[in-house]
Amino acid sequence: MSAYGARQPDAPGARTAYAVVVPTLGRPGLGVCLRALAAADGPPPQRLVLVDDRRRVTGGPLLARVPQPLRARTTVVAGGGRGPAAARNAGWRAAGAVPWIVFLDDDVVPGPTWAADLARDLAAATAGTAAVTARIEVPLPGGRRPTDWERNTAGLARARWITADMAYRRTALEAAGGFDERFRRAFREDADLALRVTAAGWSVAEGSRTTTHPVRPAGRWISVRLQAGNADDVLMTRLHGRGWWRRAGAPRGRLPAHAAVTGAAVAALSCAALGRPRGALACGALWLAGTAEFALARIRPGPRTRDEVVTMALTSLAIPPAAVWHWLRGQVVHRGAPPFEVPGTGGPPGVRPEPEPERVGP
Repeated sequence: MSAYGARQPDAPGARTAYAVVVPTLGRPGLGVCLRALAAADGPPPQRLVLVDDRRRVTGGPLLARVPQPLRARTTVVAGGGRGPAAARNAGWRAAGAVPWIVFLDDDVVPGPTWAADLARDLAAATAGTAAVTARIEVPLPGGRRPTDWERNTAGLARARWITADMAYRRTALEAAGGFDERFRRAFREDADLALRVTAAGWSVAEGSRTTTHPVRPAGRWISVRLQAGNADDVLMTRLHGRGWWRRAGAPRGRLPAHAAVTGAAVAALSCAALGRPRGALACGALWLAGTAEFALARIRPGPRTRDEVVTMALTSLAIPPAAVWHWLRGQVVHRGAPPFEVPGTGGPPGVRPEPEPERVGP
């Protein structure tokens, strides 16, 4: 248990009282996350909300994984399997009238001084601060180069507004209407919310607390499945315009190159079907050159083991058409999405009163 014990809501610093919301699919890391949260030095959360987003309950009740010091202040709500954005909305709306909501992923590990550092982060926030980020650390294996998947996960440490650990002021969430539930995957929903609150005049501050985001096991085709995010990027462009990449500090990716490689493959097949061998050969050579360049770009910084080279070769064939397919799918699904407009009441509250914190648990 924290050395701070159970702080009374009317004690000094009550304005920095917080609830923790953890959307979860019941992954094994949840218990590790909660034990680290319970052991962290500093003021504990007023409430812990676990959002059970499993479509089928496997692995037993979530409450059994909650350490005893947090159990009395824990609430479990159903997420309905609608994705992390909807789960986080269900969580913060169930968290009670606390001034701050801290979103944690279920596979992160808060640091040993996490709660004390969070208290300082929140105490330093101004009335116009909508959110306070954390420092995300991704441990990589020593003694060898990281794999493509490990490098991908390491990119989370550079993400500007990642909600693997993000504290949001409750009034800012209410003003923004929470997360946009059209983002069904753990991708871009955090950048979308931050762009909306900053467009409304709020600020997002950098915090000092540290959270570790381990690299979770993943199969060979994970990089192909991640191409579904291209559909989310279409929605982001519809909502925030073409400049959202720069404002969110998000890397642009290789979609134009993937489109060119896929176009060359389609052209080669078309020429072959029409009995134009020279055209098929030329377009096929362009496809092969583009695919080889992509594979080498992914192999060179990696460990170059046999398994990694095979994985990079196979997935470099599949990623370009998968990326284009999901981009086209996004164009269809989000074709009617109107641009985001700042609501008249969406800005910092000024003199808007904060909700009174409520006492939960011992």
